[in-house]
Amino acid sequence: MVMVATLLGAVALFSAAQEPSESDFYEVIDIEIPDNVVLEVGGLEQVGPETLLACTRRGEVWRIDDFRSSKPEFSLWADGLQEPLGLLSQKGWIYCVTRGELMRMRDSDDDGSADEFRTIADGWDISGNYHEYNFGPRVDLQGNLWLTTNKPFGGEPFGRVEWRGWAMKVTPEGEMIPFAGGLRSPAGVEVSPWGEPFYTDNQGEWCGASKLSHIEEGDFHGHPHGIGSAKLPGSRVEHPGDVPNGIMMPLAKDEVRGFKLPAVWFPYDKMGRSPSGMAWDTSGGFFGPFDGQLFVGDQYSAELMRGSLEEVEGHWQGACYPFRHGLGTGLIRVRQLEGGEMLVGGSDRGWAALGAKPWALQRLRWTGKVPFEVLEMKAAPGGFVLHFTETIDPDTLDNVELKMSSYTYELHAAYGSKEFETENLNVGPLQSLPLDSKAYFLPVKGLRSGYVHELHIDGVRSINGEALLHKQVYYTLIHLAEAPE
Repeated sequence: MVMVATLLGAVALFSAAQEPSESDFYEVIDIEIPDNVVLEVGGLEQVGPETLLACTRRGEVWRIDDFRSSKPEFSLWADGLQEPLGLLSQKGWIYCVTRGELMRMRDSDDDGSADEFRTIADGWDISGNYHEYNFGPRVDLQGNLWLTTNKPFGGEPFGRVEWRGWAMKVTPEGEMIPFAGGLRSPAGVEVSPWGEPFYTDNQGEWCGASKLSHIEEGDFHGHPHGIGSAKLPGSRVEHPGDVPNGIMMPLAKDEVRGFKLPAVWFPYDKMGRSPSGMAWDTSGGFFGPFDGQLFVGDQYSAELMRGSLEEVEGHWQGACYPFRHGLGTGLIRVRQLEGGEMLVGGSDRGWAALGAKPWALQRLRWTGKVPFEVLEMKAAPGGFVLHFTETIDPDTLDNVELKMSSYTYELHAAYGSKEFETENLNVGPLQSLPLDSKAYFLPVKGLRSGYVHELHIDGVRSINGEALLHKQVYYTLIHLAEAPE
């Protein structure tokens, strides 16, 4: 009896040892912050091989030298800014957006602190509301700068002002173009490697679920607060009229003028709560097998999420995947460093965060081990194609457990949206594809455009005997893939 118990215990320990952990593949390294520095990170930029700039919500910009060492050196590079929430290095200048302006600054005499400050654009007003944040800037391939403006929450002591909840393009000549409207709390803005702008938005009123959205000229993204500005000169958005309060998202694109569905929905509490800054992996493989994919921070869940995109019928859509949990604080900014590491920073001021620290600055480094993951989920006629990071052990294909449901959200004035019209779908089995040993077709009956398709996959092992690190994928299917003629 003792021998049986011992054997069972050994088997249990062996099985537990085989279960993968996120830390096996991506190491989190704290950048030590001095006790006298309140680093509530609002923006990050690398300006030298071992030098960073970090702006804070308190209006400071810190220079951090030897940031990979055990004792990095912090020096105050600039201060007196009004809640800067982004940094960008361009042609010897550091660009920054604050509550009142898009500006640039530089250290012209090379004494370690900024001494030149120039306004680029300030074509919006502020009402005095605490939540009128602005985010950016990022730069596209033509040299245009992109920023997003937050709508106010609660009282506006000096009255309602224009251009809140907008995406702005600022030309190299300094002209501000109100490009798209209907944003709520667009905490992240980024330009893709192919040159197109995207933003993240937080769930709330008129934003049924957190999302990643593509910005195109004339888009209305659903929130009516600042849409009156569409009637002003310069707006590229046609006023959508009265927005119906209580309509399913797939119907809104046909019933609300200019309405834009997202590229990716982040289901609440399944994939964070408040997506923020983001960065594409352009390292060519130095950050692991996810080259070309997007990494998105979350202000609440202190995690970094992963996303993949594809263009179907002219609309960017795709999937989101869990990636790395347990970071130090709520993430506000994500940047990829030279050499491939991801740099993340943030704070928990103003919202609850799962991270243990009030502020933090951390590096994520690939250990060199490849996790067994769903690398990418792509739409296909009659289902999806799943690309894995490793070939599946064919002996485990018969034991794969596949579950899929689809649901959508409602466009309404109440805060957030539950999952509506949920259906369990008939899926599988996985079918290997002849031209790619790591790709498999997943047949699905009952695909629906405008719905999240949530996949759970278990029981599968790689050819090396590894279990999947993450077993959930969430694909936002805006357009069904059509069979080629």
